[in-house]
Amino acid sequence: MTLRKIAGLGALLSVVMPGLAMAEDGVAAPVLNSGDTAWMLTATALVLFMTIPGLALFYGGMVRSKNILSVMMQCFAITGLISILWVIYGYSITFDTTGMEQGVTNFNSFIGGFGKAFLAGVTPESLTSSTALFPEAVFITFQMTFAIITPALIVGAFAERMKFSAMLIFMGVWFTLVYAPIAHMVWSGNGGLLWDWGVLDFAGGTVVHINAGIAGLVACIVLGKRKGYPSTPMAPHNLGYTLVGAAMLWIGWFGFNAGSAAAANGTAGMAMLVTQIATAAAALGWMFAEWITHGKPSALGIASGVVAGLVAITPAAGTVGPMGSVVIGLSAGVICFFCATSLKRKLGYDDSLDAFGVHGIGGIVGAILTGVFAAPALGGFGTVTDIAAQVWIQFKGVAFTVVYTAIVTFIILKVLDAVMGLRVTEEEEAVGLDLAQHNERGYNL
Repeated sequence: MTLRKIAGLGALLSVVMPGLAMAEDGVAAPVLNSGDTAWMLTATALVLFMTIPGLALFYGGMVRSKNILSVMMQCFAITGLISILWVIYGYSITFDTTGMEQGVTNFNSFIGGFGKAFLAGVTPESLTSSTALFPEAVFITFQMTFAIITPALIVGAFAERMKFSAMLIFMGVWFTLVYAPIAHMVWSGNGGLLWDWGVLDFAGGTVVHINAGIAGLVACIVLGKRKGYPSTPMAPHNLGYTLVGAAMLWIGWFGFNAGSAAAANGTAGMAMLVTQIATAAAALGWMFAEWITHGKPSALGIASGVVAGLVAITPAAGTVGPMGSVVIGLSAGVICFFCATSLKRKLGYDDSLDAFGVHGIGGIVGAILTGVFAAPALGGFGTVTDIAAQVWIQFKGVAFTVVYTAIVTFIILKVLDAVMGLRVTEEEEAVGLDLAQHNERGYNL
């Protein structure tokens, strides 16, 4: 259970207390660890860097020039919105463990309470209660950055056609009804539904990527295809931006994965190593798959492969070894390539920037293979002794997330569509969302 407690950041907050609380019982008071604190401050900044500017540039370069500002605006607006919702109630309903008990399934197994609403009781002296002691304020901000990037990833699925007002409301409701409950079930510790099942998710394979990818698939289907898709060419307008954004995501992901160790320790070091290895393997896997299939390797392809590898290693980063990360990365690169190209064309859905093809599929690949390569018998550092049993647990976690997210996302979108409409008009779509929704142009020549 030790590694799972490191992996599940919610377990760090099973008891959150001021630094001097234990002194009354004659037990030495917890003392802030400055090294862990410094690393977590750095990791937090790196994860925020992934959304702004990383994701904003990655997505912005892939849309047509008339929509670049709309995509970037959505990333920035989501960052602001989720930050505020997180401190009002999001942190509390995600990590409040009141009423939870290991092996007991009740209401609090699915969602936390409001004991930490408005960050009640959080002071500069509040520390996380674990072997790695750093300020609760840092943990709050670190987890906030995860809550920010998850809905921002969904933007890639419906880019170039959703009203800005509808997008804001959708993201706020989706964060409340989908992200927070899934994060609570996976990361809050003993008594959380998926935690008690034994699901391994070190840094967000289910919580972030499968969650966002499935929501993106549902959103692009509910909104419908872009006008002219797939017969009208809709080439990315600036792949330089996309490559720069992918590079920022690659660098920022070290905070995402290594930061999830919640300490400056060996687990963080290994998470950093396997993140680099898996990402490199996925980039090469996608590149060579595309080269063999289409005759030439593309810049967009290798950038997409990079992200696929980062996604796939995320749930496994705390438990797999270097050679396992090679297999996970290579598998993700090849599988995501075919899902983002052949599968999408065959099924006909318009996942504009492949949010589902990369994040949804990559997250599923990584989550399932975590059950294989976390085993010490295959070079992993987890406690898996029965690979088949753990793979079944991982599959159950994936299936639950897919079904829950798909159903709730569909309901949210259909209600919003009936109340206010989701999509811009055909005229606004033709003009571009930069002008139609924000009265600005990305380029004034």
